[in-house]
Amino acid sequence: MRMIRAYVDLLLEPGARVTLPEAAAGHLVRVLRLREGDPCVLFNGDGHDYDARLVEAGKRGVVAEIGTSRAVDNESPLRIVLLQGIARGEKMDLILQKATELGVARIVPVDAERTEVRLEGERLRKRVAHWHSVVASACEQCGRARLPGVDDPVAITNVATNAADASLRLTLDPLGTHRLPALSISAPATIAVAIGPEGGWSPRDRAALEAAGFEGLRLGPRILRTETAGLSAIAALQAIHGDLGGAT
Repeated sequence: MRMIRAYVDLLLEPGARVTLPEAAAGHLVRVLRLREGDPCVLFNGDGHDYDARLVEAGKRGVVAEIGTSRAVDNESPLRIVLLQGIARGEKMDLILQKATELGVARIVPVDAERTEVRLEGERLRKRVAHWHSVVASACEQCGRARLPGVDDPVAITNVATNAADASLRLTLDPLGTHRLPALSISAPATIAVAIGPEGGWSPRDRAALEAAGFEGLRLGPRILRTETAGLSAIAALQAIHGDLGGAT
């Protein structure tokens, strides 16, 4: 039987009792129908799973008692930073969800010249909070106990700062000179992969990426949509140089 996991932004210590945040409590009790005495697993992003049991599940709140903790070691030795041109609605959610499942370490939303979604003020705050919840839910499903970071959106002209620790910086380009099997990558390594928005990179975007040290990568003979391109690149990198192909 698959154990139910839930992310909570709380300090978790064996023996402690914690009141679960509304989102986690509602999911466990109202959606999954857990009751007092039922077991679950909680995690807070510190790299551990915490066995827990609900001791209260009523109108006044949901309280869990924390049991033993277990280190979870399923992070990829290849640290991939995805710089993703902001996509609309469900497309961006899909990218965040699947990139998390594939083991990406960090996601940087990029505001490019052809980005169709413009975010600022309260709308920006709510969208970033939503993106964090998408990533947390993906971690619940796939078993990760460390959440990949989700940065606030950055302008295309500032991507060099967000890829400063990357030993290799790539952007998909049908005319690019690099191919994945020929890349010299030894894990652990940090790889930055930049993917354009739905309208693609503009010439000015490409100039900014080139100035930031990004090089063109050919990923097959076809042009991929933004929601396909990044996920394909991450999966290929993980299969050839990371942990999807059995490498450690």
